[in-house]
Amino acid sequence: MSRVAPPRRHRPLARFACWMAKRDYGQVPEPLEVTAHHPGILRGYSMLEWETGRASAVDSKLKDLAGTKAATMVGCEFCIDIASAVSTKSGVTAEQLTDLPRYRESDHFDETEKLVLDYAVAMTTTPAVVPDELFESLRARFDERQLVELTSAIAIENYRARFNWAFGIGSQGFAAGGACALPEPVASTA
Repeated sequence: MSRVAPPRRHRPLARFACWMAKRDYGQVPEPLEVTAHHPGILRGYSMLEWETGRASAVDSKLKDLAGTKAATMVGCEFCIDIASAVSTKSGVTAEQLTDLPRYRESDHFDETEKLVLDYAVAMTTTPAVVPDELFESLRARFDERQLVELTSAIAIENYRARFNWAFGIGSQGFAAGGACALPEPVASTA
């Protein structure tokens, strides 16, 4: 249960967003309920989610794989749960979810997937450090539109994971009965 309970009454946008989420996921994600406390942020965030979800210049499997990696690095239980379920639907295998902590040594990832995971790691590490060599390697495989889409997909997962972590939002069972990535131990930067 979140540190903040859902609002007692939802405004029209929140009702619509909850209906859409329930249709897509079978239940209303708790982060949506928490965000409903602020209609303006819910409106802006919903638009970002909508456009990010509709973007199709980059294979959804690559974006979902990168997002799942970011979620595991931040350690957000909710994000790992839902990202594992969404990733599986887009073609990420159980072996890939299991091997995320050691993707560089794994035979379950091709070179493009490893490169995208390197980017997710670079963007999610605090402080974020994206070396020029890494970006140039990405530029060799992706055009500018694709780079914006991929970067946005990773960045929004970082937003989600950190938002949910702060509110204490845990798993909702989206990946129940299927493969689920595990949180990765993180070295303290303090």
